[in-house]
Amino acid sequence: MDIEIPQELADAEGVPEDLNANVTGPYLFASPVRRRIAARIYALGALAAAGGALTGMPGGMWVLAVGLGVLALHHARSAHPLVVSDTDALAIAARNVEAAVGHASAALRFEGPFAKPVWNVLVYDAAAPPTQRALVQIDAQTGELVRDIYVEPLYEPSMPG
Repeated sequence: MDIEIPQELADAEGVPEDLNANVTGPYLFASPVRRRIAARIYALGALAAAGGALTGMPGGMWVLAVGLGVLALHHARSAHPLVVSDTDALAIAARNVEAAVGHASAALRFEGPFAKPVWNVLVYDAAAPPTQRALVQIDAQTGELVRDIYVEPLYEPSMPG
């Protein structure tokens, strides 16, 4: 079922562009590399706290300095670049499933303690209505499959299931 809002109604109601179903075009995922900005801020905070501790401020400043330093290192280590875009992930998934691809959707998630980016691509076959779907997990840095492809059959509405 498609959501269609007449453009005149969307304009009259002041529907923001990001909520307007009629707007189409490329979508840019925010890069996890932005975590480096937070890492720098935490590192500066750690240095300031350590400097405060050295100038005679309470001993708790050392705890703050170490905590902010660890947080800075974690953010710096988690700042993985997105080399594989969502459209690249969809193409990789289409090449790796056995059935002809109909509808597909990609969602970015982060895995592990250092937040490695992984695309979860849900692919439906091209039958009308679809008879199976597959989940393809793709490393967003290398384009390699992360796990075996999970495929499951879909049941027709007339079939109990």
